[in-house]
Amino acid sequence: MKKKVLFCATVDYHFKAFHLPYFRWFQEQGWEVHTAANGQLELPYVNQAHLIPIQRSPFHVRNRLAYVELKKLLAKEHYDFIHCHTPMGSVIGRLAAKGTRKKGTKVLYTAHGFHFWQGAPLQNWLLYYPIERFLARYTDALITINGEDFKRADRLSKERTSVYYVPGMGVDMKRFAPVDEKEKQSLRAAYGFSSEDFIVLCAGELNTNKNQGMLIKACAQLSRKIPNITIVFAGEGTMRPNYEKLTRQLHLENHVHFAGFCKQMEEWMHMSDVCVSTSLREGLGMNLLEAMSAEKPVVATENRGHCELVKHGVNGFLVKPQDVNSLADYLQQLYDKKDQLPLMGKAGRSMAHAFAQEQTVRAMEEIYTIYMDQAEKVIQHA
Repeated sequence: MKKKVLFCATVDYHFKAFHLPYFRWFQEQGWEVHTAANGQLELPYVNQAHLIPIQRSPFHVRNRLAYVELKKLLAKEHYDFIHCHTPMGSVIGRLAAKGTRKKGTKVLYTAHGFHFWQGAPLQNWLLYYPIERFLARYTDALITINGEDFKRADRLSKERTSVYYVPGMGVDMKRFAPVDEKEKQSLRAAYGFSSEDFIVLCAGELNTNKNQGMLIKACAQLSRKIPNITIVFAGEGTMRPNYEKLTRQLHLENHVHFAGFCKQMEEWMHMSDVCVSTSLREGLGMNLLEAMSAEKPVVATENRGHCELVKHGVNGFLVKPQDVNSLADYLQQLYDKKDQLPLMGKAGRSMAHAFAQEQTVRAMEEIYTIYMDQAEKVIQHA
């Protein structure tokens, strides 16, 4: 009988964005790969995809149904181990796995950024910290992707859980390798942009945490000084109508472009001049890593994930969250001193190598192997 692994997350797009290399690796080892999440994407390297109606809000009534359905699935399939991701995917996944874990199933959880971080609102600590502390007893391995979370997780586990640090989810350095000026301008022409445009790319879901309104407000300050500035938002989300309304209110329709969901993100990176991330909270920041790989300077808000990637004045600049003036000032500086862009870009790519996909896949392979061996021993003694 083939050994089976289940990846559990809130939505299946999370798998497409981060986990396909790991799915492929499991299949290469002869394992059967299953997924459990909300959504019906067809993903490669997946033997069976299970639709589980997990909701992002911890208070949504459908999460009770998701728990029941996932528990039934675990009882039916007898997974050798389960890897949980995303806040609600990991909560429901670990709770549902309590029974099967007693029979030998190993449960891994990757924290893509704890909701309680240094400087986080008090309500985050009151709600999320006790939950993670409680769930640590049902977690065999807790994997963190930034230094701050790793230190906190080590205290959380109280020796009940093995804690690991893996440098992010792995950026594809080949896919985002820089292109020459000719290719850059060719891409701009294909997408309807001018060679004179100063393109500032902000990639990611349009939501309150990503805080893209900050960049729109900065654009309002810059549009007179930089008449050719173009802000490109590559992504979809619930806040798009709000940001479109703000754009109209500030009369920035000629400067702000909503590209929607972009399949060829590398092309948008290549045609841009600078990349920005305005997140209030970030576990690490894949959008910044992709930009750094493409040799683009970055401007980002200060948080634990961004501070791990951005060295102020070297590969970009850091600003306080909601400091619209500083964001505008640094973008103006990069526009005025375009000779800085290639130097900062090369520094960024050099730093991104530490977070390359090859590094993270290798690190995860080592962790997986530990628990694959343990699962094998359980099977032999069953």
